[in-house]
Amino acid sequence: MRASTAVTIGVGATAAVAVAACLQAVGDDPASTLLSLSVPSQYKSLIQAAGNTCPAVTPNLLAALLTQESNFNPKARSSVGAEGIAQFMPSTWESHGIDGNGDGKRDAMDPADAIPSAAEYLCSIAKDVKGVPGDQQSNMLAAYNAGSGAVRKYGGIPPFKETQNYVKSIQALAAQPSGGTTSTVQQAATAVNAAYAMLGKPYSWGGGNASGPSTGICCSPNGKSGANITGFDCSGLTLYAYAKAGISLPRTAAQQYAASEPVKPEDVRTGDLVFYGKTAAGIHHVGIYVGGGYMLNAPRPGTKVRLDSLDALTDLYALARPTPQQHKEI
Repeated sequence: MRASTAVTIGVGATAAVAVAACLQAVGDDPASTLLSLSVPSQYKSLIQAAGNTCPAVTPNLLAALLTQESNFNPKARSSVGAEGIAQFMPSTWESHGIDGNGDGKRDAMDPADAIPSAAEYLCSIAKDVKGVPGDQQSNMLAAYNAGSGAVRKYGGIPPFKETQNYVKSIQALAAQPSGGTTSTVQQAATAVNAAYAMLGKPYSWGGGNASGPSTGICCSPNGKSGANITGFDCSGLTLYAYAKAGISLPRTAAQQYAASEPVKPEDVRTGDLVFYGKTAAGIHHVGIYVGGGYMLNAPRPGTKVRLDSLDALTDLYALARPTPQQHKEI
């Protein structure tokens, strides 16, 4: 990883601490099923935790990056001076390295520091190159390799063969599916990215479809109409996000639960749906889990699509993973 221009550190670590109680409610290892890459056992929990620092990063993407950088060698040193499992340049480490294990030291050669630092750095440069044209994930990875300044200068991935191959290799590794009949890791990441791009869109009762935000209908239980508002309600947002991933969901939250496979709290991963209600037939709300105890959510009339903690509603009913077709009735 080459040195890059200064960027602002993300807030993922702080947010994770703030919702520690909520994390315990959904399992201590929320990304345990996300990794489909081969990862040394001593680094798996570090990658799972750090890979949920922000929506731009997943454990599988982080594992792919570490594979590309050092093949999980904590003592790796490059000819240009990059160090450790995440191959930080000393100047970049000085600006962005964190004390991941809380031992009072910041050591680029210690995976317990370097792995969470790599995730925080990816999150921060994702923000730094957000306005650059092209695929946001590709630009983020290119900035990790060549620096944010180079990505901004060239308006996307720089014309460096090393950087171009770097981005392609990591994305190919990260896209390896986990298998099974439910949504794959890549489909879940696509859905999360699609929903994340809708942050700030207005809530509209009955709004949202596979094409994006739309005007809604009249009226909510409280009499609020979405007929003149272009945006999403909760299930409209999830329907849209998974349509972008190639999975067709039905319209209501209860119907979407019926079209998904329940998962145990300890097996929840980024992209799973979070359902609220007293019974399966009475489910009234749905959000998209993004890690760290948070979900992407279109809460209610008068609000906008935003990030909320899982305990924003008190009647959490189930966590479930979308399937290509409905498989049960309620």
